[in-house]
Amino acid sequence: MSPNVLRSMYFSYAHSIMSYGLIFWGNSTDSNDIFKIQKRLIRIITNSNKNAPCRELFKSLNILPLQSQYIYSILLFITKNKDQFSLNSHIHAINTRHKNNLYVPAANLTLYQKRVYYSGIKIFNHLPTTIKNLSSDRNKFQIALKKFLLNNSFYSLEQYFNT
Repeated sequence: MSPNVLRSMYFSYAHSIMSYGLIFWGNSTDSNDIFKIQKRLIRIITNSNKNAPCRELFKSLNILPLQSQYIYSILLFITKNKDQFSLNSHIHAINTRHKNNLYVPAANLTLYQKRVYYSGIKIFNHLPTTIKNLSSDRNKFQIALKKFLLNNSFYSLEQYFNT
């Protein structure tokens, strides 16, 4: 089969299953197993060696790696439900450079920190300012975010936070 047909099959079967409820399970330890399967599928689509690096293959196929897809999904959730979150400027009146970031509540439990609300805030606050400023226009935000994530192809949240 041609790569285009295989890519269409990937989106119709694997991607639809992978992305279902991703914001809830994308931060779990089991997501690494799913990511390995995703890389195997990418290598099959491109007819690459089983040990070939996949970062450039993801970019060439215009497919987000699992953790980048998790970041994308959670950020779309945050922007869709922005009224559920407070800005730092609403919490205190001090004019700081982070006044337009979402307020991060104090959390000591790792279980709470891995949940959608807390991790979504941390991920949103780490976005480049140019993309963050587009969050009021959903279409422009989605386009800029997807381009940013495709260019960087993050394999983990640590990579995302270290950029």
